[in-house]
Amino acid sequence: MKVLVPVKRVIDANVKVMVKSDGSGVDIANVKMSMNPFDEIAVEEATRLKEAGKVTEVVAVSCGLTQCQETLRTAMAIGADRGVLVETATDSNFELQPLAVAKLLKAVADKEQPQLIILGKQAIDDDCNQTGQMLAALLGWPQATFASKVSIEGDKAVVTREVDGGLETVSLALPAVVTTDLRLNEPRYVTLPNIMKAKKKQLDTLKPADLGVDVTPRLKTLKVSEPPKRSAGIKVPDVAALVDKLKNEAKVI
Repeated sequence: MKVLVPVKRVIDANVKVMVKSDGSGVDIANVKMSMNPFDEIAVEEATRLKEAGKVTEVVAVSCGLTQCQETLRTAMAIGADRGVLVETATDSNFELQPLAVAKLLKAVADKEQPQLIILGKQAIDDDCNQTGQMLAALLGWPQATFASKVSIEGDKAVVTREVDGGLETVSLALPAVVTTDLRLNEPRYVTLPNIMKAKKKQLDTLKPADLGVDVTPRLKTLKVSEPPKRSAGIKVPDVAALVDKLKNEAKVI
């Protein structure tokens, strides 16, 4: 069974995000980039399924700049067998939107014919939480989002989902799309020998035109701004003063 794992290159989770002075977007110049944490969980889960004998091949795929090759090499160091890069632009200011990514991934899936696609539930840069659902709709495959447990049982995937009321377990007929939540697993530490091995693994490069996909943005970002700074707290002498401030200043009661 083949598993396709889309991965995204994002600003490292430990870096403080800065907004450009003109408010046109986030400044990524000279900023450390890494794999989206939710996608890292997806690669780890696919690797564990392979180690358990349920999967024969794990293919990592990324869409974006040439630098995404680094992200794919990281995925291959974790355990992916090979990588596919869909190089969409050379300009870092080009915005690749969720629908375009979903269309590219569908085209790659049509070419690779995987039985399972595992990807992060969202990316930490835009927090859209759309690509997995759009991909499942375009493919016409069943989907299970926010997975905290995944197992393969014959020709079905049994997925435990995190929902508002607790946990929900669903059974999906393969092929299917699964998006990962934080509690699915803890990704392994990438060792130096595996990093060296990843450099020798196959990495193919495609263009959107090769897949017949138009990636022109459909949405326009009007303005990006930082959230307002939180004001300092104050101390009140008694309950009466607290109630007065909640009522007259905060206006929450």
